Amino acid sequence: MLVKIVERVKEFSLPGKAGLVVILVVLLVAILAPYISIHPHNISSGPPLVPPGGGHPLGTDELGIDLWAQICYGARVSLLVGFGTALLAALGGGLIGIVSGYLGGWPDKVLMRLIDIMIVLPDLPVMIVLAAFFGPSLLNIILVLALFSWVFPARIVRSQMLMLKERSYIKSAETYGAGVWYLMWKHFLPEVFPLVAVNMIRLSGRAIVAEAGLSFLGLGDPTSKSWGLIIHHATNFKGIYYTDFWKWWLLYPWLALIIMVISLAFISRELERMVDPRMGR
Repeated sequence: MLVKIVERVKEFSLPGKAGLVVILVVLLVAILAPYISIHPHNISSGPPLVPPGGGHPLGTDELGIDLWAQICYGARVSLLVGFGTALLAALGGGLIGIVSGYLGGWPDKVLMRLIDIMIVLPDLPVMIVLAAFFGPSLLNIILVLALFSWVFPARIVRSQMLMLKERSYIKSAETYGAGVWYLMWKHFLPEVFPLVAVNMIRLSGRAIVAEAGLSFLGLGDPTSKSWGLIIHHATNFKGIYYTDFWKWWLLYPWLALIIMVISLAFISRELERMVDPRMGR
């Protein structure tokens, strides 16, 4: 299994390999946050608004909290929200797509109309309302983001199912008495999993940006120290753009967010090319 993964990674283009390296570095930073951050991420450890250097590699914020420690722990929040949302949305949307495509008839029509409604809804305003209603916690944010993300894998999996169920080996299995669960585990899931995996990577980047947006608007978990929340506190500081504070307080979390999302986009592009070789032509 490991050999196959390594062989697949070797097929990545240079941007894809760079994106994979960045995500692995972010993952290590999130795991090793207590060991690589000298100072705590939630209490003051020095004078306020200290520029980068000395005991604070990326400087401090207005409360004297080390910015490097906040970014290290913020990586945990971004990964948790991104992959947690993607996992819930991909599993839920994938199962709905399988059921809709295989059964057809009125269940398919009902589910497709629901998907159409979810697509035309303005997701950001509704997410803001729901996040404000349910309260600022990471679990609520993940659930709200997953609620607006499952439609994309559902549509893709449904379209794949419409082709799969007409294939001869599926018809033969049904003739010999194969049930829905047997077909799902033995035939449907192995066929649609690559598509779901690609969507998970894409949804992870989307969820990370959405969480940062909600935190920027003050609707994120105030105890999480996410990258969006750091940017929220920085932009709310009076005169931030009339001073040099933005050069570290605002710039570094913004760069971390942008680099991570771009890296996920590169990886998603490489996986799409592997799933659909026509993209590489």
